[in-house]
Amino acid sequence: MNNSINWLYERFQGSPYRLAFIHENREVTYGQVTNLINDFYDQITSSGIAPGELVVVAGDYSPEIFCVFLALAKNQNIIIPITKNSVVEEDSALEVSGCDWRINFNNMDGCIHIDAYKVANNNQLVEGLREAKAPGLILFSSGSTGKPKGILHDFNRVMHKFRTERPPISAIPFLMIDHFGGINTILAITSGLGTVVTVSDRSVLKICEAIEKFKVELLPATPSFLNLLIASKIYENYDLSSLKRITYGTEVMPQSTLDRIHQIFSHVKLLQTYGLSEVGVLHSKSKGDGSTWVKIGGEGFQTKVIDGILWIKSAYAMVGYLNAPSDFDEEGWFNTHDQVEIDGEFFRILGRETEIINTGGQKVYPAEIESVILDLENIEDVAVFGEKHALLGQMIVAKILLKTPESSDSVKKRVRTACLLVLAPFKAPSKIILSNAPLYSIRQKKIRR
Repeated sequence: MNNSINWLYERFQGSPYRLAFIHENREVTYGQVTNLINDFYDQITSSGIAPGELVVVAGDYSPEIFCVFLALAKNQNIIIPITKNSVVEEDSALEVSGCDWRINFNNMDGCIHIDAYKVANNNQLVEGLREAKAPGLILFSSGSTGKPKGILHDFNRVMHKFRTERPPISAIPFLMIDHFGGINTILAITSGLGTVVTVSDRSVLKICEAIEKFKVELLPATPSFLNLLIASKIYENYDLSSLKRITYGTEVMPQSTLDRIHQIFSHVKLLQTYGLSEVGVLHSKSKGDGSTWVKIGGEGFQTKVIDGILWIKSAYAMVGYLNAPSDFDEEGWFNTHDQVEIDGEFFRILGRETEIINTGGQKVYPAEIESVILDLENIEDVAVFGEKHALLGQMIVAKILLKTPESSDSVKKRVRTACLLVLAPFKAPSKIILSNAPLYSIRQKKIRR
């Protein structure tokens, strides 16, 4: 067993009666976690899964899925997490990575089921990890061309970041387990001997119920989810006083949403997080609970800005893309493609280069306009994006979801008037669309198209 896994395993062994998981109202201790890791390791090796082979693990958060991950890492396997709501189709993903085995967890009988599942793909990066006898982790992002981009990590390197004792905390893992942020969350909670509280779905209702029932202290979320929480007012029906921290990331936070969250949860510390699948999740410190300025870095990370774009050098960086050119330069710096502003040690994330709207030669950041519109009466949500325009290059479009029905002309007039009062004229939306469907994905991220 490698050192990082061994450290984590021994930490679990040392606190066998501490509560590790509350999963579907079922409590699992760290003693039971170590037993599950041992049992699954025996099943994995007796089934013939050899070190270095690629194994799909199908499922979302559960004590069993987490323990399967650690048992496979102990066996030096390369893990491919897949959930029912993956950002890419499984067949397309496995064409990129290849596969040798598939593990499913059955909630009905509480067992894992192991099957040979061969998809050929001889990738040099995977072969290099095998030769190093290191466990691996393959994650996928939906590439801009529509083809999934495979991201290979050395799982030793990922886990090494958590070999620091931290105070225990109870938290709901919001991001899914096939997302780097989801892996980061569950390792952060368990390495501190905290309690992972899972929910059957990531709806506002289910999350509020879980916070109240299990006295959850930490809620990691996206700005889109927090905006939905505000709009729903469901939080008014639950006792959420146990919350100590709300962290947010994965997309730009509109200032108006942050202001409302700060007002509603005045007793809670708000912390912006920043991370990428390619480099890991950086340590962060917000300038204040109501500020979108954040200091990022920490041990193992360096940052710099070139032409307004954030670059990161990370000791926890991926091995590489399986099917795409690297965005690392020769010195190991990664181009995040995130446009930022700088104020001393603090950054303000403005948005991905691909999301920035160029209208008449002027750069426009969607979150800035969204923040103004979200402050208006009867607006539940808004997504701002660019649309091709023959003269301007791009025109600004605002897709709006209303709380109650209202005429299109009334909404357009109110939105344009509000934007022209506080923004430069070229930032006011030229086109406004009323939507009757949510403006966020299954992963609670804004859909800007």
